[in-house]
Amino acid sequence: MKNSYYTFPVLLILLAAVGCFQSGCIGYKLGSMLPDGIRSVYIPTFVNNTDEPLLEVETTQAVIAEIQRDGSLRVAEENAADSILTVSLENFTLNPLRFDDIKATQAREYRLTITASIKLVRVANNQIIVENPRVQGESTFEFIGDLTTSKRRETPAAARDLAPDIV
Repeated sequence: MKNSYYTFPVLLILLAAVGCFQSGCIGYKLGSMLPDGIRSVYIPTFVNNTDEPLLEVETTQAVIAEIQRDGSLRVAEENAADSILTVSLENFTLNPLRFDDIKATQAREYRLTITASIKLVRVANNQIIVENPRVQGESTFEFIGDLTTSKRRETPAAARDLAPDIV
């Protein structure tokens, strides 16, 4: 009799705990979030509408690497893909964040931001699956040497930050 007296509350607490843990999984979906029939993507080199040279190469490579890392889609040639991802690089900005203590007009830290617009289209019927006019990636860096070298060094980090938002 003593055993069953203590067993019931313990069982009740255990069931309540299981219920709490399961409620956190409501809405969770295993597998891909892509629509049916989309398993591969063709990614043409991005269109660079900025004044920054070779930005399209760096960002295209970062997105392809992110898609391969993610594993939800397979990168394919144009004639073998279920979808096409087109990306236009719209803006490349450099904003000063922190200034030198001695020379108040000289920036010591910058934020580099890349803004893009994306469109994912189903090849079979030319249906737009995803369209987003403003996707952004950024990187913050300290100014060392000259600005051109600093920008060139940090552009890959901003491209890698942009890639997951596109994917």
